[in-house]
Amino acid sequence: MKTLTSLKVGLFLAATMLAGPLAALELKETPGLDASLPPVAERVPTEPLVVDLEAKGRTVGKPGGSLDTLIGRAKDVRLINVWGYARLVGYNETLELVPDILESVEVEDGRIFTLNTREGHKWSDGHPFGAEDIRYYFEDVVSNEKLTPSGLPPFLEVNGKGPKFEVLDDTTVRFTWDEPNPLFLPELAKSRPPFIYRPAHYLKQFHEKYGDPKLIEKEAKKVKARSWAPLHGKKDDMYNARNVDLPTLQPWVRKRDDSDLRFILERNPYYHRVDSTGQQLPYIDQVVMTVADGKLIPAKAQAGESNLQARNLSFSDITVLKKGEKQNDYVTALWSNTKGSEISILPNMTVKDPVWRELLRDTRFRHALSLGIDRNLLNRVLFFGLGTPGNDTVLSASPLYKAEYTTKWAEFDPEKANALLDEIGLTERNDEGIRLLPDGRPLEIIVETAGEQQVQEDALELVTEMWREIGIKLFAKPSQRDNLRERAITGQLVMSVWSGFENGIPTSEMPPEDLAPVRGDSLSWHAWGDYYETDGEGGEKPDWAPAERLMELYQAWLVSRTPEERAKIWEEMLQIHADETIHIGLVSGVRQPVVVKNVDNVPLEGIYGWDPGAHFGIHRMDEFYMAK
Repeated sequence: MKTLTSLKVGLFLAATMLAGPLAALELKETPGLDASLPPVAERVPTEPLVVDLEAKGRTVGKPGGSLDTLIGRAKDVRLINVWGYARLVGYNETLELVPDILESVEVEDGRIFTLNTREGHKWSDGHPFGAEDIRYYFEDVVSNEKLTPSGLPPFLEVNGKGPKFEVLDDTTVRFTWDEPNPLFLPELAKSRPPFIYRPAHYLKQFHEKYGDPKLIEKEAKKVKARSWAPLHGKKDDMYNARNVDLPTLQPWVRKRDDSDLRFILERNPYYHRVDSTGQQLPYIDQVVMTVADGKLIPAKAQAGESNLQARNLSFSDITVLKKGEKQNDYVTALWSNTKGSEISILPNMTVKDPVWRELLRDTRFRHALSLGIDRNLLNRVLFFGLGTPGNDTVLSASPLYKAEYTTKWAEFDPEKANALLDEIGLTERNDEGIRLLPDGRPLEIIVETAGEQQVQEDALELVTEMWREIGIKLFAKPSQRDNLRERAITGQLVMSVWSGFENGIPTSEMPPEDLAPVRGDSLSWHAWGDYYETDGEGGEKPDWAPAERLMELYQAWLVSRTPEERAKIWEEMLQIHADETIHIGLVSGVRQPVVVKNVDNVPLEGIYGWDPGAHFGIHRMDEFYMAK
């Protein structure tokens, strides 16, 4: 008998509660489907994922209808694969990892993962899905140097070593690492997952190992590919929804390539979820995504042109959207944004200027900057008092939350801020009352923005007045996202403003990558993140004690075996951030407007974020249905 971790038990129980007595379930045909399709009992898995909507406080829906939504650019059609949120394992609304595409997962010792697919599960073209599709990904795609020259991705390596991979039978595979790999399952549940499975029956024709060379040469010429590998890369498009011939396991499928302005996504007749009355999901027949100028989307949503809209809407649109509700028959739901802070001021710890580098790494200086901000005033002026003033950290919805993380060094106390600046030795001032840096330059901080959000500019305008009271001059410098990142890379960036931690509602099972210098795209410490990502070939090795400790803790999480170990690691990392004020968060919990018109089962209260969340995904968009 295998000894399973608590994660396996949780997964098994969750699946059992959803499934119920399958023998008593009578499957129903969906009206309007192509009559040439096999009957529903042959389209869904032998044991489909059965959703008990009443247990979730929702109603059994009616199949049919078309849902219109607006996107700001053609490439956003890929969001259909985010919102659909069919994953091998995925988060439910209480942030537990549960099986979805998989029937079950067995985890032994945190390092042996046995994945069981559903017998009878099929791709959107009706071809069987199973162990062969996972084998093809691992052995023929990600382990093939021509297709993946960078080697195995980080979530498939532990201490630089990949797993032993086995196919146990037609529906079962096993990944075995020498040491624990807590990154593996959370990676599979992401908004943009790695898709560790591929439609092998479709892609093999473009692979040199399996395909006809003449066909490959012919197809390569069509897309101007130099060889089979770039051709395969173009055809292998699980996320972006560009290849209309590629089969999928998502609830809606793009089958037409006739427009770059209006995308029609049709229901997947082989989808693996059904409701407790035997109706196959998704309820909605098609999702129509229409490209519009992002600046016009709030007005178009107010005019009733979208059935479901959150993309390109922000807090500042709420007042206008509320005014149009009655006339255009929609509701503006207000979901909680899951970012650690709506706005966060980010000192660059790896700035090249030696004077600024020393000052920004002085904990007293960051504390002074934080104490010099009246967050309550910012909240009232910018967010009508509806947000939560405080640090950039985890939100109260996270099981890791502690009030101290939000409030420490975040009160408005200009007197204490001035005292700290004096203690550092910044006592000299110029004729304007602005303090002088140790080298005689005025203490003028250029805070750069991406120029994408007016609310950030408005916040900096208010902070400018507040910091003047403590002898600091702030200059807001609007730029562009690419320029901002380039200045971080070159070390010219002193300070920037951005949204806070992407995931403000983590559990201990989610990797704490936001908290440690492990990413080169971080505006707070590019050089350290680059050092980690390049295995020391680029960037700089962390040489600041808090960053060194955060790295040690992150590395410890990567080899942790139990949720208890991981919770302790998260707690220490969050405490370091609270003690050090590495990010200067302003206000969190700001509401995200979600316009809902003629769609049922959309929660009026929900969470809106990328990871975890997948925008609508965590609320299971396949369960939404058209009211009329």
